[in-house]
Amino acid sequence: MDKDLTIFEGRRIRHIYDEEKETYYFSVVDIIAILIEKDYQSARKYWKVLKGRIIQEGYYELVTNCYQLKMQADDGKMRKTDAADIKTIFRIIQSVPSKKAEPIKQWLAKVGQERVQEMADPSAAIDRARETYKKLGRSEKWIQQRMTGQETRSKLTDYWKDHDIQEGEEYAILTNIIHQEWSGLTVKEHKNLKGLKSQNLRDHMSEAELIFTALAELSTRQIAESENATGFEENKKTAKRGGKIAKDAKERLELETGKKVVTKDNFLPQTHKSKQIPGI
Repeated sequence: MDKDLTIFEGRRIRHIYDEEKETYYFSVVDIIAILIEKDYQSARKYWKVLKGRIIQEGYYELVTNCYQLKMQADDGKMRKTDAADIKTIFRIIQSVPSKKAEPIKQWLAKVGQERVQEMADPSAAIDRARETYKKLGRSEKWIQQRMTGQETRSKLTDYWKDHDIQEGEEYAILTNIIHQEWSGLTVKEHKNLKGLKSQNLRDHMSEAELIFTALAELSTRQIAESENATGFEENKKTAKRGGKIAKDAKERLELETGKKVVTKDNFLPQTHKSKQIPGI
C-alpha cells in the first residue's frame, strides 16, 4: 500500500492507495471534519453518532465497508482509523448536510484522476508540486532545494525499507533523532516554534533549514551504507551520527555569520491557513 496525505482547502485528509486493488481508502473522520467544519475530536464524535444512526436505518453495508487502517496521527504515530473507498465516502458525504459536500466530491474525483496520470507519468507529480509551490510564492531557489531535499529523504527511507526498519513509528523515531541532533529541537518543537499545527514542517523551512536537514539525512544514509546498518537499534546510532555532522556544520556557519539557522519564520498567511503539497 502507498501511504500518503493530501490537502483540501488547507485541511489534511489522510489516505492510502492500495496498489494491488488500485483503490484509494480515505480517513472517514478527516472527511467529516471538513464537512462539519470542526476539529478532529468533534468529527470523531459526529462519526460515532452517525454510524449508530446509519445502522438503525438498516444501511449496515455502509459501516461494514469501512476498514480499520493504520494512518499517521498528528503525533507521528501510526494509529488505526476508519477508512473507506471513494464510493463509500461519497455515500457517507450524502448523509452529512454540508455546504462542503459538492466541493469535496469534486476534489475526490480529481485525486483519483491525478493518481492515474502520475502512475503513467511519475514526473507529473513533481511538476504539479512545483506549480503549487510557485502559486504559494516560493522562489525558484527554494523550490529546487525543497525538491533536492525530498530526493535525499526518499533515498534514506528506501535504505531503511531494505534494512529492516518498520514504516510508520520507527521511521518517525529515526527522523526525530536526526532532526533533534542537527537542529537542537524535536520535530514537534520545531513546528511549535514556527507556529505550525497540521502543516508540513519542511514546507515552512528556510533555505538554510532545508539544506541542513538534507545534509543530516544524506550523512545518515552514507554512514549506514558504509556499515551496512541493519535493524532499528543500529540505525538509531547512524541517525545520531549523521545528524551531528549537520550540527557541526550549522554551528560553524552560525559562528561565521552571527545568525541562527533555525528560526520561527514560516510561510503561513495571515489567516494561518496554508496549503501542503500532496506526496512531498
